[in-house]
Amino acid sequence: MTMPSLTDRAERLAAAKTVITAAGARALDFFRRYKTLAVETKKNDQDLVSVADRSVEDFIRSRIAEMFPDDGFLGEEHGMKAGTSAFCWIIDPIDGTSPFLNGLDSWSVVIALAEAGRTVLSLVAHPATGTLYWAEEGKGAWRDSQPISVNAATPFSGGTVAIGPGARNHAEAVGRIVAEVLQNGGSFMRNGSAALSLAHVAQGSYLGFYEPELSAWDCVAGLLLVREAGGIADDPFAGKLSKKRRPCLAAAPQIAPQLRAIIAGKPT
Repeated sequence: MTMPSLTDRAERLAAAKTVITAAGARALDFFRRYKTLAVETKKNDQDLVSVADRSVEDFIRSRIAEMFPDDGFLGEEHGMKAGTSAFCWIIDPIDGTSPFLNGLDSWSVVIALAEAGRTVLSLVAHPATGTLYWAEEGKGAWRDSQPISVNAATPFSGGTVAIGPGARNHAEAVGRIVAEVLQNGGSFMRNGSAALSLAHVAQGSYLGFYEPELSAWDCVAGLLLVREAGGIADDPFAGKLSKKRRPCLAAAPQIAPQLRAIIAGKPT
């Protein structure tokens, strides 16, 4: 396996920005025709997929493979393909398929890059607004050309936490967490896209995010954004990239202990 260099990473970041912009335009075209798209369910009635998801992932994979044929891929629709380089691209073509297919603009296109199992680049495009969130390990987080940072000043009781349900088997636990967030003076949101929610933590709009069960393509890009924006965000897939689903937590530093305690069911 060839050892990567900083030039390798910079080339991939530049290429990824070009690819995700084009992929976002493609996804937005499908979104404008969302009522005509054929829809299928995967694991359950809330786990949806359409031709848009597959088309956008195919586009991203093919464009990146042309430029970096030795790199691997992990995508929501087409799974894992091993490469011979140290790099693996992680793709969610439309994160938030349910809002996408119901005419809501809270969906995103996601590309991340892992190097030797560690997320080093992340890009989260919000095509409905033309916004691109991106981060590089050790170099900060950005919204388009502006640096962003978490909201490190607002207390738990003055802000909002984004919470996702994970799956039906987490309903009782998530209900308890939502209730305790409210009892502790906070508020909560759910917009349907974990990656976009994490980008909103990174830019200081939400104080935190939690979902009990996510795939790598849902969260690793957003987690890097939060870390590079000064937040607390452990990567549950670091060194063990796979298709398995794992818990995801990200928060501004001042509320992280309280949010962790609520999730664990400890008195706060």
